[in-house]
Amino acid sequence: MNSNDQGQNPRSGQVQGEGDYEAARRYDKSAREFAESGKVKPAADQSAPRNEREAEEMERAEETGKSRAKGEDPQVKR
Repeated sequence: MNSNDQGQNPRSGQVQGEGDYEAARRYDKSAREFAESGKVKPAADQSAPRNEREAEEMERAEETGKSRAKGEDPQVKR
C-alpha cells in the first residue's frame, strides 16, 4: 500500500516540511498585509516592556537567543 492509498495525495511540485511553498506564500501574503495595515506600531507599543524589570528580562531572553545563534543576520540593521 503506498502513501496515495492512505488519503495523502501530494501535488506535483509541492514540497512539504521546511520547503512548503504554499505555506511560504500564505505567510508572505499575511506578513505583507499586516505590514501595510497600519497595525505594526500599535502592536509594537503593546509588546514593549512595561517596567524596568520586564525590560531586563527581555534583554536576558534576547541574549540567550543570540548565544545559540551562528551570528547576526547581515540584513538586520539596528
